[in-house]
Amino acid sequence: MKCERFLSIPIFMVFVLIGVVCYVTLFIFIEDWVGLKSSAGSLNALIFISLASLCLFSFFCCVLIDPGYVPASYVPDIEDSEASDQELKKNGISSRRCDKCSTYKPPRAHHCRVCRRCVLRMDHHCLWINNCVGYWNYKAFFMLVLYATLGCLYSTVMIIYCASYKDLEYSGSGGLKVFYVMSGLMMASLSIMLGTLLGWHVYLIIHNMTTIEYYEGIRASWLARKSGQSYRHPYNLSFYKNIISVLGPNVPKWLWPTAVSHLKDGLIFPTPRDNS
Repeated sequence: MKCERFLSIPIFMVFVLIGVVCYVTLFIFIEDWVGLKSSAGSLNALIFISLASLCLFSFFCCVLIDPGYVPASYVPDIEDSEASDQELKKNGISSRRCDKCSTYKPPRAHHCRVCRRCVLRMDHHCLWINNCVGYWNYKAFFMLVLYATLGCLYSTVMIIYCASYKDLEYSGSGGLKVFYVMSGLMMASLSIMLGTLLGWHVYLIIHNMTTIEYYEGIRASWLARKSGQSYRHPYNLSFYKNIISVLGPNVPKWLWPTAVSHLKDGLIFPTPRDNS
């Protein structure tokens, strides 16, 4: 069932793009620059292959790992259900009932129209992985963006070094110049787009937010200012605690997509009020 997610045109396009970037970087630019059989060429090829492999592994994890769905048996705590509507709106972390699933939604869960299910700590539905980005695969998604960005940047550097080495301005043919320019523009564009996406999710992680919660927070902040109050994201713990809530407490495992043993059930999340 999970493997059927690969039967998607966007996913096929991702595989094609990864294959093209790897082939061009290894067998054209690095080969033309220093040669793959040289020590410098082998080292650069090894670094790039490592980044590409980690990117591809993270991509598989994003596609195959379920984001986390709300159990059909989930029922909110009695204390939450008895809380007043005013307090629930003030906290912004109430358990709600999903009209489409006809079940309760725990805090930070949202209904995905594509998956037709409520997803735990939903960030967004990603067309390129044909899956939701949620509680269980968010780290893999972040690692995918990270390794893809690093790989594209590394490929861009290889293009620049290779073009400088060949001195295309004087010795290159017209077709070769066009190829280098187009390749450089493509990789630079990918690096900028992925780098922007990476920066966005770094911001979300250090504030312990999801994309949905960010836009919900804009409206909540506006309503709070309108009533003369201040708004603070209810799950913003601290800089370090926000990071380890996603990447885990074991720093050496931060860069491994499947190191998620620190995650629990995704139904309850700590808030600053828990420590007060």
